[in-house]
Amino acid sequence: MEWSDVRIFLAIARNGTLGAAARALHLSHPTVGRRLRALEEATGQTLFQRTADGFVPTEEGNAVIALAEQMEEGALAIERRLSGQEQELRGTLRISSADWFGAYVLPPIIDNYARAYPHVDLEILTGTRLFSLAQREADIAFRIVPFDNPDVVQRRLVRLPYGVYVAASSPEPTYGDGTGFRLITHDTSTGQFPDIAWLVESFPNAKPILRSNNRNVQGRMSRQGIGIAVLPQVVGSQIVGLRKLDLPVEPPSRDIWMGYHRDIRRLQRLRAFIDMVTEHIAKTSVQT
Repeated sequence: MEWSDVRIFLAIARNGTLGAAARALHLSHPTVGRRLRALEEATGQTLFQRTADGFVPTEEGNAVIALAEQMEEGALAIERRLSGQEQELRGTLRISSADWFGAYVLPPIIDNYARAYPHVDLEILTGTRLFSLAQREADIAFRIVPFDNPDVVQRRLVRLPYGVYVAASSPEPTYGDGTGFRLITHDTSTGQFPDIAWLVESFPNAKPILRSNNRNVQGRMSRQGIGIAVLPQVVGSQIVGLRKLDLPVEPPSRDIWMGYHRDIRRLQRLRAFIDMVTEHIAKTSVQT
């Protein structure tokens, strides 16, 4: 049994269709279908039930998913370990972060890194999804919460101050009241946000009117005059047309955590990036 066929089996189980599995693996649709048939013939088992909604693992398929994932982890561990020994500053470096961190904190760092190491291809993966460091979906990640995987080397990179913003032409809302104003808040489906809870408590008579899971969107909506927004100051200070309120109490700040898998800690292009991030943070006003 070839690992490449088991990898295709897992991709189909996770994505539900041949087409989605093919896209995830960067293979053609016919190739995925052909390799699945070969695997089923080799094992003498039907691993998926073909339905109108997609591919559903059979009892036999479900029975081996956990074993297939063990094979996957072993293969990825080999890949990480070998990659971690690579010394040349070339190849691909995948960076994962929140959208606002990628848009407002990383650009000057990426610019300096690209100039210093032109043979390294950079990928920036942003959004609410937490890309897996163990599965090499990303090489390094920046998050507002600590990593819970014991194999991740992590450090608290910086503590970012937050501020409250309105459109530059907007009148001044009263702290502790907010009557006549509207609030721009955050989608809480992915968790709670202390700064958003603070905003609602600090302007109890303001009406929440808009939620967004994107800090850049929140800032630009506030600039439009739609409402009061709480933002990382590194975001609010870079959006022209916003005014930071001078309040008796500031919203809670948040930590930024940087993490990477321990198996690639000696990867030179990663080490060079970490050094550049650390140097930039130390020299700029991003930190308090």
